[in-house]
Amino acid sequence: MTPDLRELVELATSLAVEAGRMVREGRAERGIAEANTKSSATDMVTEFDRASEALIVGGLLRERPHDSIIGEEGTNTDGSSQVSWLIDPIDGTTNFLYGLPGYAVSIAALTGEGTQVGVVYVPSADELFSATLGGGARLNGLPIACSTTGDLALALVATGFSYDRERRSAQARRVSALVPRVRDIRRFGAAAPDLCYVAAGRVDVYFEQWLGPWDLAAGELIAREAGCITGDLRGGVAHHTAVLAANPTLFHPMRQMISEIDAELGIETDRPD
Repeated sequence: MTPDLRELVELATSLAVEAGRMVREGRAERGIAEANTKSSATDMVTEFDRASEALIVGGLLRERPHDSIIGEEGTNTDGSSQVSWLIDPIDGTTNFLYGLPGYAVSIAALTGEGTQVGVVYVPSADELFSATLGGGARLNGLPIACSTTGDLALALVATGFSYDRERRSAQARRVSALVPRVRDIRRFGAAAPDLCYVAAGRVDVYFEQWLGPWDLAAGELIAREAGCITGDLRGGVAHHTAVLAANPTLFHPMRQMISEIDAELGIETDRPD
């Protein structure tokens, strides 16, 4: 049976907003009692990440017990339906840990044909970005579209950095070479909001490497439905190892510029695993 995308986006919206408000208010009222590391000393997880994931997973299982669910904090539930969910309970945990605004709850629904629904809720701004495949992208219920900037030299570019020190060092060299060739660089600290900011025309380009699939899925659909082109850095499709999102005029020039800079600096971009 073909899933009802309206029902899926409504469920994802309800859970993302509930989880986002829970972590925002919980941090304000109680602070953070537990913060641990994961893949590296800079890759953080808090009790709120786990509580957010538990809330979302519980809500999905109540409403759609036959779906598969994968969450960043360890949920891996096999289901018998054609729908799978990808959850990032707090994208931008470092921002959340430090009391900075750039964190979000990201929920995506996928089938064998790709991402069907994407919802990203930014608690600090009370902004809800959403999209359904073929249905356009919205911010708090209103349609959004990517920018129309046509000159790469005037493009505002967002990016992020790996938790791995060696990869981050190479990325810093790339950004250093990129800065004089564009309007400016922004580093907000969370992939899902970054993709939504491209979708809403707040930045013109976003690229990053070494994400998790839960970082990418919802925001990438929202960007595409807002008119962006998305892909990797070397001519393939967007993937959690490398993603580039930009308005249609800037996408290919930006991909070419990154390729030229990487060739100049000897930076290698791994292919998707």
